[in-house]
Amino acid sequence: MASIADQIRGEVAAWPGVTTAPHRFGGVEFRVGRREIGHLHGSHLADLPFPVRVREGLVSEGRAEPHHVLPASGWVSFRIQRRQDVAAAVDLFRLNYDRPWLVTARTPMPSPRSRDSHEKHKRVDLG
Repeated sequence: MASIADQIRGEVAAWPGVTTAPHRFGGVEFRVGRREIGHLHGSHLADLPFPVRVREGLVSEGRAEPHHVLPASGWVSFRIQRRQDVAAAVDLFRLNYDRPWLVTARTPMPSPRSRDSHEKHKRVDLG
């Protein structure tokens, strides 16, 4: 059976545009373009960067804790204690992967003309 780290790495690394590399403090780092979406320290700890507002929400919801070294930053730590925690760890990586600032790193921006056309089709009259 694959280790917890291997399970998380296999899932996250399979997403379009994600690359992996050794992390400078040990473990494996996940990037989209030049931006790190988080890293694993073995099978026991994941660290992920978020804006402070997002971090506050994740901590208040009990989904993560303040970063173990930089608690006042936007970084969070997620302690992996059992195999059942893999899904929650992957969800945090996915939350960071899906953040709007990463979209341009994964896909080209539409031209202004196609974006305007797309916006017209996307609008829904709720009134």
